[in-house]
Amino acid sequence: MLVSVKSTPKTSARKAQIMGVSLELMRKLGYQGTSMRDIASAVKMEAASLYNHISGKEVILSETCFQMAERLLQGLAEVNDIYFNPTEKLSLAVKNHVKVLTEYTHAGWVFVHEWRHLSEENRLHFVALRDDYEKGFTTILKQGEDEGVFQDVNNKFAVLTILATLNWVVEWYKPQGDMTPEQIAEKLTEFILSGLKKENN
Repeated sequence: MLVSVKSTPKTSARKAQIMGVSLELMRKLGYQGTSMRDIASAVKMEAASLYNHISGKEVILSETCFQMAERLLQGLAEVNDIYFNPTEKLSLAVKNHVKVLTEYTHAGWVFVHEWRHLSEENRLHFVALRDDYEKGFTTILKQGEDEGVFQDVNNKFAVLTILATLNWVVEWYKPQGDMTPEQIAEKLTEFILSGLKKENN
């Protein structure tokens, strides 16, 4: 059974605050380096009271990882559900990925780096979702090859390279920076397509 926590309207705002502070700490200290006592201190609560809102670190990590994965998968499914040419599909997929990672920067960092600390059952489920996401990108690349738009490449290697490039955004993106998420997505799309598109396209 996946770890979850129930919340009521009265506790949801407090829980959201705790989640936000927790993710910021995990980005600074790492998942293993962040304790529930650290979180309680940061939100100015007694450790015992904190457990009334969050049952443990695993809840914070699992909710973050699965919510982020769900948003990424939903966005990619919408791209693949509607017929666009493969170049447009790839552009939209990149834009969605960047949007999800940059909308909540601490959550994006934790999602990219700390999923390995999920409990075994949750980790296996997360990996299955990640595999589905990779297949969605593979579908786009395969369409591009079939239509003669993209070069014939090792799709597994290409998809992993694309996702590694997109995930690197969490390392340097700053909301107050010079580039918006939309501009970042546009630049990354240009970079990715420069290595995929055939010379006559």
